[in-house]
Amino acid sequence: MEYGRFPAYRARRMRADETVRQFIRETELSVRDFIYPLFVKPGEGRRDEISSMPGVYQLSLDMLKAEMDELLGLGVRSVLLFGLPSHKDECGSEAYDDHGIVQEAIRVIRAEAPEMHIITDVCMCEYTSHGHCGKLTATGEVDNDATLAWLAAEAVSHARAGAHMVAPSDMMDGRVAHIRRALDEAGFSQVPIMSYSTKYASGFYGPFRDAADSAPAFGDRRAYQMDPANAEEGVREAAYDIAEGADLVMVKPALSYLDVLRRVKSELRFPTVAYNVSGEYSMVKAAAANGWIDEKRVVIELLTSMKRAGADMIITYHAKEAARWLAEEN
Repeated sequence: MEYGRFPAYRARRMRADETVRQFIRETELSVRDFIYPLFVKPGEGRRDEISSMPGVYQLSLDMLKAEMDELLGLGVRSVLLFGLPSHKDECGSEAYDDHGIVQEAIRVIRAEAPEMHIITDVCMCEYTSHGHCGKLTATGEVDNDATLAWLAAEAVSHARAGAHMVAPSDMMDGRVAHIRRALDEAGFSQVPIMSYSTKYASGFYGPFRDAADSAPAFGDRRAYQMDPANAEEGVREAAYDIAEGADLVMVKPALSYLDVLRRVKSELRFPTVAYNVSGEYSMVKAAAANGWIDEKRVVIELLTSMKRAGADMIITYHAKEAARWLAEEN
């Protein structure tokens, strides 16, 4: 091509008409991609809005049927359950209690909305009195290997209650293999594991800790969650979990780690989940409330970027509104 002359191909010809733009669109965002996080709590008639996450609620069990009806009506067919226990202790005993809040929520959803696919978060931070993700040593560090038995017991308890899939989020080394073995030995070899494999020690989790009442009582989680500066390690973590028996891997958070998401998907070629986390959600909500952004446009753009980067599924608090907006376009 002679320098300074227009080429024969003009890209704008394929952008001038909406029908043509749809013809050549490389990434399609669908309600089928969404998993909606759900917070369940003790009590009756409770639908308590989370102050730092407008539009997201903590629900008592009797409110779950209406929530399932709304989600299914929008086409959202999967939820990720988090529990606020009735009590907390040093060993997080309600996490693996067969009558804990998450276990009872699974039973309610199974009975009231059998079409809903139930994934459960497997971790200890919501249930321990100290807010860390496992058993503490005498010096206040999380004992990795001692914690594995608790996580396995929690996963088996969720499966026994009827969970379709379990999702360990604790970031203990070896927990996928330990949970896989426990599930298989308990007769739940058909229950898949969605591993929070590439989970960073992020500042974007603040609103979630309000929602789940899971902030650590001291210190932080940088000794077991990943350094935000590390991408190579993120790919390795996902590869380790695949080798241990994970059925899906996850990158969390999504927005600031799209490069890692792309690498995990392209290098490992494995089912990959993006978690559009609470801080990402709340930033959009705050900017929209101030009139600084077009919320619909920004949300769809953000979710599309996660899909484009390689996500097969997206865990997002925007699932309901995004489902409505996508339906309007079709």
